[in-house]
Amino acid sequence: MKIAWIGGITRNEGLYESEAAAHGHVLEHHDGRVGGGGAQRLRTAIERADLVIAITDVNSHGAVKTARSLSRELGRPFVLVKTGGMAHFRSLMASLAAPATAA
Repeated sequence: MKIAWIGGITRNEGLYESEAAAHGHVLEHHDGRVGGGGAQRLRTAIERADLVIAITDVNSHGAVKTARSLSRELGRPFVLVKTGGMAHFRSLMASLAAPATAA
């Protein structure tokens, strides 16, 4: 699955990408900056994604609002998480990799 990860600590981008790959996903990170060409880069990332995850603790309200709006416009599932720490990210990737069970 291709995941657009909006926000988080940019210096950890490689760690996030490696963890996502370990669970069979491709991660595209966007730093959440929407000024200048940032909004267009955000749109491009969301267009390529199967799932959009935005982090609230390091993003501006504008970035979260823009990501949510673009996700809705482009028909991409949108998940809002409070923290982008590595432990939480690992848990999130593991939950995405878990097979669905029949009820």
